[in-house]
Amino acid sequence: MEHRRKINRAGSLAVQNLRFARRHWGILTAEQARGLKSLSVEFRLSVSLGEVCLLDSKWYVTHSGLLRLARRQGCRGIQTRPLREFCDPTSNRWVFRAVVYRSRGSKGFVGYGDADPSNTSPLVRGAEMRVAETRAVNRALRKAYGIGLCSVEELGWAPRSVQTKDHPENHTVPQTAHPPNNGQPRLRDRLCQLIRQHQLDPLLIKRFASEFCGTESLREASRDRVEAFINHLAEWAARDRPGLLCHLTSYARSSEEVKP
Repeated sequence: MEHRRKINRAGSLAVQNLRFARRHWGILTAEQARGLKSLSVEFRLSVSLGEVCLLDSKWYVTHSGLLRLARRQGCRGIQTRPLREFCDPTSNRWVFRAVVYRSRGSKGFVGYGDADPSNTSPLVRGAEMRVAETRAVNRALRKAYGIGLCSVEELGWAPRSVQTKDHPENHTVPQTAHPPNNGQPRLRDRLCQLIRQHQLDPLLIKRFASEFCGTESLREASRDRVEAFINHLAEWAARDRPGLLCHLTSYARSSEEVKP
């Protein structure tokens, strides 16, 4: 009976994941749908919680997804340490070793992760040590639980999401009337980069921004207020992307409720 319940839950999650993925990324290929179903049934990874995402037509697992999987599987512990001989704090280069212990008495599964300014996003400059540790943990977790997918945090480049009608590059993010200062990137460019990096829905981001700035549209907000919103969004996405996604979903529900 319990086995049947697990099968039913896995099947239900697979359906939910496919529905959410098609709504977020558009039409999936047969191969992509099969891959997502396999991830749903075998590992119980959730798209809506940000545990798996589609980048450049390929599925990637996320750090939060790996941690939740480890907790469900009763992981006994994770140890990390920097490999001092390969680290150079002056150039922000860090290398970490992580060991995942699946059970009591386990010899552990080892993973290594490195990070420096050449293989990390400009948005995380100064946080290379944390990025390296996360990459090491992800690799160790993927070994421990037999996940062949690369994790998003391990990527050393800026991936593009599948082109859909809701892709950020197909939307115009409003610009402020003020020019950029001190050679810094324009606010529009920073916002677009955040949307691409964290795979956020641009329409929901617009609604969130309007509420945050207290204006009908982002065009009407002052530069200072828009900049405050972008900083807030960047911090939230880096700290708790699943929580941010849940918050954005509320704007989608609100939009559906007002439809005639």
